[in-house]
This record gives sequence, C-alpha cells and structure tokens, in this order.
Amino acid sequence: MYSTADFKKGLKIEIEGKPFLIVDFQHVKPGKGGAFVRTKLKNMINGRVVDQTFRSGEKVGKPDMEEKEMQYLYREGNNFVFMDNTTYDQIYLTKDQVGEQVRFLQENINIKLLYFNQEPLDLELPNFVELIVTATEPGFKGDTATGGNKPATVETGAVIQVPLFIAEGDRIRIDTRTGEYMERAK
Repeated sequence: MYSTADFKKGLKIEIEGKPFLIVDFQHVKPGKGGAFVRTKLKNMINGRVVDQTFRSGEKVGKPDMEEKEMQYLYREGNNFVFMDNTTYDQIYLTKDQVGEQVRFLQENINIKLLYFNQEPLDLELPNFVELIVTATEPGFKGDTATGGNKPATVETGAVIQVPLFIAEGDRIRIDTRTGEYMERAK
C-alpha cells in the first residue's frame, strides 16, 4: 500500500483494481480543514487522464506489475510474436496491444514489456532505433539553404520528416518517443 506521502510523478498505483500512473500531483494545505493531495492520473489500460483528490494520509494499492525484457521476432497476420529473453517463452500480442509502437518495431529488437496481473499491458521500445530509408524524394541542389524537410518512408513502413540531404538507402537514427529524425547512423 502507498500513502499519499509516497506520491511522486511516475509512481504506479492501483485504484479499484485498475493501474494508474501519477502524471502530476500537488499537496494542498488549506487554512481551514484537513490537507489533501490533488492528482492527475493516467489510466494505464485505456490512456485516459483523470483528476482525483485524496485526503492526506489516505492509502492506495500497489499494482501487481512486472517488467520483462523481450525480443520481437516476427509478425504473423495481425499478431506480433515476442520472446522472453530469460525463459524463451513466446507471446503473441495483437496490433491493438502494440499500438503506435508498431511504427518502429523491427525484427530482433529488444523491448520492455510491462505486465499487470500477468497480462501484457504496455511495451516500451528503446529510445532510439536505426532504420533504413526505403523511399523518399530526391533532394535538389540549393534546397539546403531553406533548411526544409521532406517525408521519408523507413523499412518498418513509418513515414517521418527528414532533412533534404537524406537519400534512399541511408541508415538514420530515430527517436521512438517523438518519432523525429535525429541523425544519420554511422
């Protein structure tokens, strides 16, 4: 059990059997009455953000969460196959479970899979991935003066904005949290 004194940004708590992530919190001590904690919580199942107030000293549950290191193996129809790096067990996740992360999911990449009550809840890619550009318009001489960007399709099918000097076949580094081009990979 967590007390409101334990609250901090990023703490995972359980309320009414559902896991929540504390996005923001504020301890309030009014002149009259007891202190309370105003929080902004993100439901880790559906992603909704809610505001909730707790009395000072109130207790909330500690969720049954586990994080496992997994490796993405391949795609089979609408399912994605992952392997546990310690037990070598394979798990199938649907496209809905993988979500937006599918844009940068490449074979043999290691990810972290978060479980809640032995059910896969969320997956986390490495912060940066290196992908090959498979399609983009050619840049023209003199275009670099504007410092513009152009769309490029990478090997996973994601379309991102890249500088004009990037060509097909280039290996680039992408920030998976924002989906932005970082640099050419070496």
